[in-house]
Amino acid sequence: MHDPNCLFCKIIAGQIPSKKVYEDEEIFAFHDIHPWAPVHFLMVPKLHIPSMAQVTAEHAGVLGRMMALAPKLALEQGCNPYPEGGFRVVVNTGLEGGQEIHHLHIHVMGGPRPWLKG
Repeated sequence: MHDPNCLFCKIIAGQIPSKKVYEDEEIFAFHDIHPWAPVHFLMVPKLHIPSMAQVTAEHAGVLGRMMALAPKLALEQGCNPYPEGGFRVVVNTGLEGGQEIHHLHIHVMGGPRPWLKG
């Protein structure tokens, strides 16, 4: 399913440019245009799912693949390895959860932060 009015569906379709991190048949990942960390990209299912609140058992496969792919992409994008390095995975859900674009997306954020070194 594709929503012709959805910003992320348009990015996936190539109608809006993005700085792509990864793509396969089910997943598209791209850099956030307003990063909160040295490394900040979004992972979205190509299937239009409005939010985590609409996830059902049928989505378990793609969401599991996204979570398993996040560490690999985080390292490739410049996050340092665990345990000294690391990254955050955030899913905002609904207006009260801070979701701005209503297409399920996972924020992956991390990267070197010199002020954290002891």
